[in-house]
Amino acid sequence: MTVRVAVIGTGFGARVVAPVFAATEGCEVVAVVSPRDDVAGELATHRADLVTVHSPPFLHAEHVRVALDLGAAVLCDKPCTPSAPDTARLLADADASGQVHLVNFEFRWDPARQAIKALLAAGALGEIEHVTWHHVSAGSRVPLRDYGWLFDATLGGGWIGAWASHAVDALRWWFGDLEVEWSRPRTDIPFRVDREGVERTCTAEDGVTAALRAASGASIVIDSTFAASATRPARLTILGSRGVVECVDDRILHLRGVDGRREDLPFDSAGRDRHGAPLRRWATVVRDSVNAGEPLEGAPTLRDGLAVDRVLDSLRRG
Repeated sequence: MTVRVAVIGTGFGARVVAPVFAATEGCEVVAVVSPRDDVAGELATHRADLVTVHSPPFLHAEHVRVALDLGAAVLCDKPCTPSAPDTARLLADADASGQVHLVNFEFRWDPARQAIKALLAAGALGEIEHVTWHHVSAGSRVPLRDYGWLFDATLGGGWIGAWASHAVDALRWWFGDLEVEWSRPRTDIPFRVDREGVERTCTAEDGVTAALRAASGASIVIDSTFAASATRPARLTILGSRGVVECVDDRILHLRGVDGRREDLPFDSAGRDRHGAPLRRWATVVRDSVNAGEPLEGAPTLRDGLAVDRVLDSLRRG
């Protein structure tokens, strides 16, 4: 069955998500709706089978509920809502609706992260002891981004929701549930000018350093910012009792064994198409989940979104 897709969001939704679903066999994009429009009226007109929500986080719950009320399956972007209690209520409503609900953790389908998942499943690293993840970006500083919802904590803004949501989901997917031991969110650029030229105070963080522990006992350190003066390749290092794997910018995988031997692990690199390549793979899983009437194995749902949002809340509290 062809899945009729409506996209809410004229930023990432229109620029990335809509073209991916339009190019996915068995999908038809029937509408791209602005969050500023009468969303309920627009969706009712187009009778979509799937609504994929990419409005700002403070509007996610409203838009997900509109889609569920219309009998559509939902793909919600991350973070699901600005806080875990809000996400818990949204999950209860989604479960009660009986509709398929998914969360857009598309980087589970990034080729490098899938290769890491396979490596861990095969036990190639032995017992995982420690993980470090460094991600340094100048994305909001060079050039300096205008003030908007992304810098307002009450609207679900902040780098923890934007980047750490994906990182936490990947870490949970690889190592199981996570507990935050300590966290230091920070705001390196405290003031920004909005589109009207008014200087505004940023209430959401633009960086975070934190220590976590996985259910397996492995310790984890994440350190990231998107307000650096220069961008550097992201570096993820996983230390196991039998070897260490290093992932550089989701493009290069190195494995070093206890004997000191280094091996470059081949995988189908996503190149520079950071969102599009994993999203294309994920879109086929979304399509098949909608047609099956239930999430396929490994497809993240609002239940995963809630687990991630609980960790994000702990990271924000510091």
